[in-house]
Amino acid sequence: MRVIALKTLKAFWAKYPDAEQPLKSWFQLTSKADWKTPQAVKALYRSATILQDGRVVFNVVGNKYRLVAWINYAYKTVYVRFVGTHKQYDEIDAQNV
Repeated sequence: MRVIALKTLKAFWAKYPDAEQPLKSWFQLTSKADWKTPQAVKALYRSATILQDGRVVFNVVGNKYRLVAWINYAYKTVYVRFVGTHKQYDEIDAQNV
């Protein structure tokens, strides 16, 4: 998969250093994945929450942080739409961010 917005992840872990290694791991695993369906995402990330229209919520650092991505399965592209603390996540609409 091609992951768009590594810059967003870097900016986040600059502010929250404990998220750096987990986000780097997420990026590496996701980049190597070849997801064709939401079920394939769940096979790799069991704690991921599948939303509508290709949106997926990933738990980072034991659910301390959340990452929302939009996945275009046909084009093998993952767009990072949001990364934030659990509290920040509660303030957004993950389906529309």
